[in-house]
Amino acid sequence: MNTQGLGWLQGLTASEAAARLEAEGHNELPQADRRGSLRILFEVVRQPMFALLLIGGVVYLLLGDRTEAVLLLLFATLSVSITIIQESRSEHVLETLRNLASPRALVVRDGVRTVIAGRDVVRDDVVIVSEGDRVAADAALLAAHDLLLDESLLTGESVPVRKTVASSMPPKTSSSPGGDDSPFIFAGTLVVRGTGQARVTATGLRSEMGKIGRALQSIEMEQPHLQKQMQWLVRDFAIFGAVAGGLIVLLFGLLRGSWLEAILGGIAIGMSLLPEEFPLVTAVFMAMGAWRISRAGVLTRRAAAIETLGSTTVLCTDKTGTLTENKMSVVSVLNDAVRWNVDDGAPPSPDVETILETAVLASPPHASDPMDIAIHRRAAAAHGSRTPERAYGLRPDLFVVANVYAYDGGHVAHAKGALEAVAEICRLSPERLSALRTQADSLAVGGIRVLAIARTRKFEAPTEWPQSPRGFLFDYVGMIGFADPLRAEVPAAVSDCRSAGIRVLMVTGDYPATAIAIGRQAGIGSDVLTGDEIDAMSDDLLAAKLEAVTILARIRPEQKLRIVQCLKADGEIVAMTGDGVNDAPAIKAAHIGIAMGGRGTDVAREASAIVLLNDDFSSIVQTIRLGRRIYDNMRKAIEYIVAVHIPIAGLAIIPLLLGLPLILTPIHIAFLEMVIDPACSIVLEAEAEEVDVMRRPPRDPASPLLLPRRIFWALLQGVVVLVILAGTMVAAARLGVSEPDLRALVFTSLVLANVGLILVNRSFDSSILAALMRPNPALRVLLAGVAIVLATALFFPPARGLFHFGRLHWDDLGACLTVGAVSLMALEGLKSRWFRIRSETAKTT
Repeated sequence: MNTQGLGWLQGLTASEAAARLEAEGHNELPQADRRGSLRILFEVVRQPMFALLLIGGVVYLLLGDRTEAVLLLLFATLSVSITIIQESRSEHVLETLRNLASPRALVVRDGVRTVIAGRDVVRDDVVIVSEGDRVAADAALLAAHDLLLDESLLTGESVPVRKTVASSMPPKTSSSPGGDDSPFIFAGTLVVRGTGQARVTATGLRSEMGKIGRALQSIEMEQPHLQKQMQWLVRDFAIFGAVAGGLIVLLFGLLRGSWLEAILGGIAIGMSLLPEEFPLVTAVFMAMGAWRISRAGVLTRRAAAIETLGSTTVLCTDKTGTLTENKMSVVSVLNDAVRWNVDDGAPPSPDVETILETAVLASPPHASDPMDIAIHRRAAAAHGSRTPERAYGLRPDLFVVANVYAYDGGHVAHAKGALEAVAEICRLSPERLSALRTQADSLAVGGIRVLAIARTRKFEAPTEWPQSPRGFLFDYVGMIGFADPLRAEVPAAVSDCRSAGIRVLMVTGDYPATAIAIGRQAGIGSDVLTGDEIDAMSDDLLAAKLEAVTILARIRPEQKLRIVQCLKADGEIVAMTGDGVNDAPAIKAAHIGIAMGGRGTDVAREASAIVLLNDDFSSIVQTIRLGRRIYDNMRKAIEYIVAVHIPIAGLAIIPLLLGLPLILTPIHIAFLEMVIDPACSIVLEAEAEEVDVMRRPPRDPASPLLLPRRIFWALLQGVVVLVILAGTMVAAARLGVSEPDLRALVFTSLVLANVGLILVNRSFDSSILAALMRPNPALRVLLAGVAIVLATALFFPPARGLFHFGRLHWDDLGACLTVGAVSLMALEGLKSRWFRIRSETAKTT
């Protein structure tokens, strides 16, 4: 390791960093896909619904009714405002998620190492980079350990380049990327191996990345599968509405001779049939869903994962830090001659101290890994400010780390790692390895994690250092046992997975006996398959074995990819966790890649669909629960939209067919949209989860958003409400009710029936009473708002005149309430019958 002074250890102060951030801006490039209010406004006014409202206003002006024209334009403005507010809210959520998803940086502020968002790095910050990190800004190296970087993003060269510290203090500005032994690292490049500390020289547009002008997009919120379904839903409804509206215009104009009123009738039909809420539901539900999931400590980088979460059948999870607390402590130290346990209460003997000292010297001088921290905390001897002459990081083919130190008269290498790997670099015989495994088993059965320790004898520095620790001859020193307790919430989370039809597989690089002990504590099971056994199997045999086992131990990162591929080939929907550079292929190959936000590398995060910000297994289960809830509520919203448009369209068409006066005009339908939009995009989005959300099997990923039976149920709801309202309208007309009174009576009944549809669609199969027991503040606000506006329209004379309503008496209001109650009871009765028949059918098939 080379260093350049020690003044950098303190880094910038928090106030200095804040001032520099204010003066020079965030360390980011312009985002081309951000939508401001003006862009959202432009997109909204291009929608067909807005055009229909404007045309309706123009027709009212031609008819000489300026008041109604202004009112309709006011409704158009309100509709646009509601949409802009909801879309802006969603965009704000997306912006928050983008910031969370940006690359992180470990910096030194006020002498303390702190993880911050990459966008908050400033010039002269001291950043610390490790294997798997994406460099946040251009910087000059102050210290380096075996540092290799992939600069292909900037140079196009795929071969990693070696980085070294400059012999003298590096200049403030950096040279161009590319070439070995440069003291500069660049934003966007990837640390392939080793560690380093560097002082930032350029950020944002001033970096090499900024000069190239490459726009980086760090979060994807597209929803291809849902978008396709929404496209055909909107297309089919729009085509049907356009045809129906055109026919109504012709029919009304030819039969009644008033073409302007015919156009108003056609507009009313088009508005009643146009499902303009569908795209809004998709955008709002996906953005708000990602926000809700982020509150559970999970970042959604690809919103398509929300759709897939409910289909997950196999959850492959790491052990350390995910199932366990990742709070390591040294509890045992042993070799052939000595054994020390923390529970004995006795202080470590000199032989034990020697093992611990060797482990400290094999660890980084500034520990960040929990096991390294535990070693430093336990070891009595420390090596102070000494730095290794040569450092060897963990490699996929050798689970060992090693440091070489200079001593008087020579050098000594110290190593720690997996027992089998240490046995390899020590050239131990199979018999010796077997005996050591017996010792390791005695620790592992209690869930203790084991590391083996080794060191070399003193040797002279070679003319060229070996490429890996295999080039040294190590002597075995002993082994250290670490305790890492199981997270308290894990057993309940595993139980939830099982009840939801999700198999949990523990995939760990740890010792089999340790993994079995943790698996039993977590309730996962104890059937184990090791990495060596996997190597000896064909893919078909491995797929068969994966159906029976619950623990995969001693798994190398590259084996994770094969495990994912075999599970997918067997028809499973796979979620896979990972944190390292070599985990990225498996994470990317899984249907849902899950990266660790706390200890995970940026490469793993970039390959993932979701990121666990707290590395907690229960957060994964909570995410699956929320994913199912979001998808359920989206289905409820779509079914409600389909159902509510049927009575609206029917009440716009039936009067024309029966020779009755127009009941619904564009003004009335625009008013109803003020109820429908927030009902589907706010109330139902905030609806609590179904009671059986984690007691049903995973959803078929190929199933459409609206299943045939669900479409039938939505249509049935709409037809039932239409029949009741149409019967009310015809009966009142035959009793001689005047046109204004008839319009007020039918419209009020429609609004109350709409409230009934909202209440019925709050839950798939729970009764209304059960659903009302689940609080939904948004519903209370909506119902209060509807009551106030409806009362104003009915009893405030100017408003009553605008809507062309007559004055309803108390007996008329009683009739409306009766119609609403009959509609609600009919829907509730049908729902109970519908879901009871469906449940009985499911039991017999």
